Amino acid sequence: MNKKILSPTRTPDTCEIVCFDEEKVSRVKAQIEEIIGVESIFKALSDSTRIKIAYALTIETELCVCDVANIIGSTTATASHHLRLLKNMGLAKFRKEGKLVFYSLADAHVYQLVSIALAHSKEVI
Repeated sequence: MNKKILSPTRTPDTCEIVCFDEEKVSRVKAQIEEIIGVESIFKALSDSTRIKIAYALTIETELCVCDVANIIGSTTATASHHLRLLKNMGLAKFRKEGKLVFYSLADAHVYQLVSIALAHSKEVI
């Protein structure tokens, strides 16, 4: 292991000296670009209304826009706006049946993201 020592720091939540493992840093840097774009998923779910909608879609696998509006206490236009954003981000999908539009989560990954985030929030609160 090849470590490089830089300069000392003095805060309780950091190392007492600044150093890094060149091998580990090189290995991680070679793969770090894979994460680009993931922040947009978290950004979409960071809105309290959209995470409520996503969570509602983990409870009921499919909901129409009117159902979602009533669940979140908004107009159908507001619910539709948030659902459309989730769809455009690849987090939800929809189908039309007559005059109704039904939304569901895009896939099991989105279900897992919401479920894991909920489980984690219960641990840290």
